[in-house]
Amino acid sequence: MRALSVAGMVAVVAGIGAVTYNASAAEITDARSVAIPAIPGTIKPPPGSRPIGAYIVTKGTQNYTCGADGVFPATSVPEAQLIGTGGRIHHFAGPSWQSLRDGSLVTATKLTSSDRTGAIPELLLQVNSHSGKGILSKADYINRLFTSGGLAPAGPCTAGQTASVPYGAVYVFWDDPAV
Repeated sequence: MRALSVAGMVAVVAGIGAVTYNASAAEITDARSVAIPAIPGTIKPPPGSRPIGAYIVTKGTQNYTCGADGVFPATSVPEAQLIGTGGRIHHFAGPSWQSLRDGSLVTATKLTSSDRTGAIPELLLQVNSHSGKGILSKADYINRLFTSGGLAPAGPCTAGQTASVPYGAVYVFWDDPAV
């Protein structure tokens, strides 16, 4: 698994630019902006969409539960802390993302994916619910980009056994004015 530091993730060459937010030093430790990696064509948000925030996973796991058939499924439940242009975000089951700054919350559904060797896929998700007012209120789409790690363990397991697999990613939230 290729691990990147926050500084390394921030240095990713941007395909479409960077999103900047003037946050306090307590909110962002290593950077004032998060570079948005190049986005594969299969998972680009709709034309006209504008980035409203970019966030790096500072600590995250994909959590798997062994099935009755004795193997870990391909699906997982995330548990991650993100930091970026709008402060800190908690990412958890749903999948859900909640701003720790203002409490705004979104859930989303996967639209398309792009495989990444040795890592969980990159994704385009469509937001299907909003709660609260704040940084995530205008989000219509979410990309999970530049993933590392997070794949389900290989080999047999005992039904009900859980495994938490570390992963990294950059999440970009998009506003689509046409929605």
